[in-house]
Amino acid sequence: MLNTTVTIVTVCHNSMAVLPAMLKSIPAGTLVILVDNASSDTSALQILANEHGAELQLNADNIGFGPACNQGAAKAKTEFLLFLNPDTELQPKALDALIEAAKNHKDASGFNPRILDSRGRQSFRHGSKLRPKERLKGPIPTKDAKISVLAGSAIFCRRALFEQIGGFDPAIFMYHEDDDLSLRLCDHGPLMYCHTAQVMHLSGHGSPRAPLVAAFKGYHSARSRVYTLGKYGHPRPELNTLGAATLRLAGLDNLVSKRKRAKNIGYMKGALSALKDGGRNDPR
Repeated sequence: MLNTTVTIVTVCHNSMAVLPAMLKSIPAGTLVILVDNASSDTSALQILANEHGAELQLNADNIGFGPACNQGAAKAKTEFLLFLNPDTELQPKALDALIEAAKNHKDASGFNPRILDSRGRQSFRHGSKLRPKERLKGPIPTKDAKISVLAGSAIFCRRALFEQIGGFDPAIFMYHEDDDLSLRLCDHGPLMYCHTAQVMHLSGHGSPRAPLVAAFKGYHSARSRVYTLGKYGHPRPELNTLGAATLRLAGLDNLVSKRKRAKNIGYMKGALSALKDGGRNDPR
């Protein structure tokens, strides 16, 4: 039976190691849009999409996470959107629980499910660097509750509101786009945590865990930090990020992990790049 209430949007980039499990976890009949950001081989991806009845958009270039999410959302016609990372898996009844939460909290602007790792340990964001004073205090909620920021691995929201606020900021290539979206959503209503909806997230496995990929992510993480800190009025975002990059390079993990060393060097390069161009975010 076709579910015409929600569309799942997933952005992938060389994500075939995790995508089959994610798609398998989605209830039959749910509309799924995959947006591929220039994977090296898309033949297997096309076959997988066909097997699960998912719509696939192939981008010739990697346009970034947020812009690709916007592409997928533009194809949707349903009341709700669920932006789901490729390295996640919906647990039983998770989608039903999110829809029910939206019905119970009609004033809410966005929702996060309960996000767990493969060992059942919960990941929860208490706040954002962009508005540190609004950090949620106390323990992780054990029931539905208002929260200050959404984790980007599984964001559920009303399509009409997403379109009204302009979707993800297209200037953000990757990282901090969930903070920015959260803060713009919450201008229209509270953000909510839905405890009964569970999603497993294998954090960092959405693309290959190789040094070159880590360096790429580090570079864009630093540039996005400079851009978003500046967007929300933080003083000296370039120097702030350069200081964070220096601390990262001083960490002992650089001596034992080639991947972490590559990521931290990439982060420094991104910070220096942003310092040079004054934080203008044209990261590609």
